[in-house]
Parts: sequence; structure tokens; C-alpha cells
Amino acid sequence: MGTKGTYIGELEELVLLVVGLLYEGAYGVSVLKEIKEQTGREVNISGIHSVMNRLEDKGLLRSEMGGASNTRGGRRKRIYFLTAAGKATLDQVRSVREKLYSQLSSLPNYQFSA
Repeated sequence: MGTKGTYIGELEELVLLVVGLLYEGAYGVSVLKEIKEQTGREVNISGIHSVMNRLEDKGLLRSEMGGASNTRGGRRKRIYFLTAAGKATLDQVRSVREKLYSQLSSLPNYQFSA
């Protein structure tokens, strides 16, 4: 994660996690619904699509076109998959967060403000 262009923000992290969780069922609307269900966070579909496109450009996701369905008027949906680089980025983010959190938790006399 140390090179320019590989840092990710909170929404990007959530999208990567959810795409990994949904595996072959990860497309725009399913990612949107899962983020809402898991976090209670409201995100619009265009925001999700922008993030998924950006993550694909970074090599952290890959996509392919799924089959057409009658419920979509014969249109195909784009299915997203977590890449090895995406998983490595999530692992790095988690490691950094855990390292920082453990340091915060180990401060014996710290008075947290209200």
C-alpha cells in the first residue's frame, strides 16, 4: 500500500469487503444493498459504480459481464470480483488499523474527552 495510487478510502474499503463477501453475486445493486444492511450507511448507486470503476482501474477489482435476464429487460449486469491485489490491500489496511488501535488501547492513563 505504500505506492502512490494504492491508498483506499473508507467507502472503497467497504466496497472491496462487500465484493469479496458477495463473491459471484457482486454487482452494483447487490453491493449497495449489502453495505446498507451491514453498516446502515446510505450510499447512492452512482457512488457505488464510481468506486467500483476506480477500484477496477487500480487493479483491486475485476469485472465481467453476466448473463442477460428477463427481470432486467434482457440487459446484462456487470459482476465484480476481488483480485489478489484487492485482498492484499484489505490485509494491509487491516494490519495498519489493528496496529494503531492496539497502541491506542495500551495507553494506561489516557483520559478520553467527552
